[in-house]
Amino acid sequence: MVDFTNQSINFDVLRKRAFNMRWAEVPEGVIPLTAADTDFPPAPEISEALIEYIKGGYFSYTPKRGFASFRTAVSKALKERKGEVVDPELILPIDSAARGMDAIAKAILQPGDEALVFDPVDFLFKTSMTAAGAKINLFPMKFREDGTIDFSDLEKYITPKTKMLGLCNPHNPLGKVYPLEDLDHILKLSEKYGFYIMNDEIWSDIVYPDAKFNSILNLGNERNRKTLSVFGFSKSFGIAGLRAGCVYCQDPELFEKVVRASQVEDTIGGIDALSQVAGQACVEKCYYWVDEFMAHVTKNRDYALERLNAMPGVSCYKPQATFVLFPDVSGVGMEAEELVGYLAEKHKVSIVPGGAKFFGPGSAGHVRICLATSHEVLAEALDRIEAGIREVAQRA
Repeated sequence: MVDFTNQSINFDVLRKRAFNMRWAEVPEGVIPLTAADTDFPPAPEISEALIEYIKGGYFSYTPKRGFASFRTAVSKALKERKGEVVDPELILPIDSAARGMDAIAKAILQPGDEALVFDPVDFLFKTSMTAAGAKINLFPMKFREDGTIDFSDLEKYITPKTKMLGLCNPHNPLGKVYPLEDLDHILKLSEKYGFYIMNDEIWSDIVYPDAKFNSILNLGNERNRKTLSVFGFSKSFGIAGLRAGCVYCQDPELFEKVVRASQVEDTIGGIDALSQVAGQACVEKCYYWVDEFMAHVTKNRDYALERLNAMPGVSCYKPQATFVLFPDVSGVGMEAEELVGYLAEKHKVSIVPGGAKFFGPGSAGHVRICLATSHEVLAEALDRIEAGIREVAQRA
């Protein structure tokens, strides 16, 4: 049984090592529920695998396309956990999911191409595609009465220059999974117009018990010849600092394009040995940790939802996946970015604002809150958020 209480968190280490808007970058006394990274140490099998490798005493060059054992282990895990059939020879280890998205974009897109990005969604879609020279067109997301995303007018946003569509599944920051019929609709549009799909499944292990994850690859490998998928180990296993990820697809020629774009065979790009050792340990030995972590995060989600929806001017729906919440704070009486600054300064709790910088213009009026911490830390942070919001509401 894994301990997900305050007793298992080493705050002294986090204040030295947890960067990217987290404990090492906020003032003393501030609680950061910011970047999507866990406060808990990862499964011990990861450290044990790294120590065992280090004991060998050598840090030699690795195969340019990664360790065969890593690729085989990932292929097996994709089949067992998600029902995805992927040839190990078409899996490329890479230094983070973010780098994988960059390689995919550069393999396919050229200046003058256009790419379709959902709004809101994680900023890395736009960043990677823009870096490859593409013009970004935003698809403003709307929702059906049952809370699913309404794709009925998606086709209107496709142009003759649309070369790629970004699919974040599960969706960050909305925390939604996609029904197979919606994925089928997207795939049919790809088949009709010939665009490629950048399929980001970094959150695909972080799905709540009351939801089901469907991969677009579950619709068949032949239909997904233009789908390029990316996976990382940071969300599931808590090893963001090791920058471990992989890219995979179904078409050997397409795979070779990604390999060239990644520059792994030029010895410029690539993933280091320790990251691969850790990644292999993750998928071979540590899914028990992920499953227990999700049981803990489910309790945090339900607790936080009850608390947030009782705060004046706040509305928050129940996410199906991810360990972040995305409440609407537009009724509080202060712009989201200003509210985030107010909470950090006056109440010593840090969260992430919506808006174009992180998630696109469609995220305005929202904030993102990370749940990957202990109940004790979350409860104290929500106490501080509530106190600040009630102060603002009283003044409005």
